[in-house]
Order: sequence, then C-alpha cells, then structure tokens
Amino acid sequence: MPDDIDNMNRKARRAAAKTDGAVDTMAFLKIADKFIDVANRENQKTKASEVHMAFLFAAARYNAHVAKNVFNVDNHEQYVKEMAEQYIEMLRQHLGDDTLEKKSVQAEDFLADAKPEDFLTDAKPDGNSKN
Repeated sequence: MPDDIDNMNRKARRAAAKTDGAVDTMAFLKIADKFIDVANRENQKTKASEVHMAFLFAAARYNAHVAKNVFNVDNHEQYVKEMAEQYIEMLRQHLGDDTLEKKSVQAEDFLADAKPEDFLTDAKPDGNSKN
C-alpha cells in the first residue's frame, strides 16, 4: 500500500488494498462465509464432529503451505504458537456469540462492524519469516 495511506479517502484505500492483494472487512467475511457454506453443505450428510475435524485438518494443511511457501517461516514452532493464539482468540469470540445458538450462521452475522484485524493478531508471523 502507498505510504500516504492516511491521506487517502476510503475508496482510494480500498483500491490500493486490492492492488496489494489485501481484502477489506466485507471481502474477508465473504471468504469466511464460503468456507462456512461448504461446512453446512457437508453437514447435511456428515456428522458435524467429522466436518469440524476435516476443516481443522484442511486449515492446518493450508496454513503450513502458506508458512513454508509464502511467508518463508524459519521458526516453525513460533509460527505454530502464533497461529494457535489467533485460533484460540477467534474461538473464544465465536463461543461468546449468542447468534450461534442452534442455527446455521454466516460470518457476516458476527459483529457487523468487525475488521479482519480484529481476528488476527498479526498479518504476518514473527517466526523469523523472510517475507
């Protein structure tokens, strides 16, 4: 993103973020909703306990790929610690969300004013990443 980001209007900031590959809050939540939709569809024919374990496995696999091939993380244990801390915080937030009571819920339903950074402690890991 450009260095003068503070002097840009909202539309210009969004455009700059898109060129950097970043997503705004709504785009972030829409991506999350796509994963939730897959889980809800799978849950129609598979137990929720099995679906949630498959999602944890897939998330771990994808996050390992990103750590190794995008962030070039050298310190795997530090990265694991940071990812676990982020997951714990997200899980606590969602467990405290009363909208999850006995219904299928989309990410957009969770805190309409939330921003992706509200869920993430750091966009890139500190685990001695090269990027």
